Amino acid sequence: GEGLKVGARHLLIKFSGSRNPVSRRTGESTAEVSADLAVAELEAFAARINAEGATEAVFAKYAAQRSDCGSYVEGGDLGEFGPGEMQREFEEGARRCAVGQMSPVVVSDSGYHLIFRTK
Repeated sequence: GEGLKVGARHLLIKFSGSRNPVSRRTGESTAEVSADLAVAELEAFAARINAEGATEAVFAKYAAQRSDCGSYVEGGDLGEFGPGEMQREFEEGARRCAVGQMSPVVVSDSGYHLIFRTK
């Protein structure tokens, strides 16, 4: 049923350990980005997002500026997805959030994410 679907935006920072270490925003390699650097940068973005009210619009603004996922053009919007459609760590991270809430830093094969649950 519909209740199984969730919606989310995300801000992805790829790093040396990402499955495909190339930013979809810049086209540049992220092979030089350490895990520690990626996490520190995401935590700085989380602080900025929280300081500006942590709304979906604020989250989307920063995802558009920085996310290494192709969804950056949509402010990080991934739309809706059902069970098993996303990497497990990402889906679990999204489901742990209430609608309208931002996740802590989540790691998946793609890299490090902040997730904002929209549905």
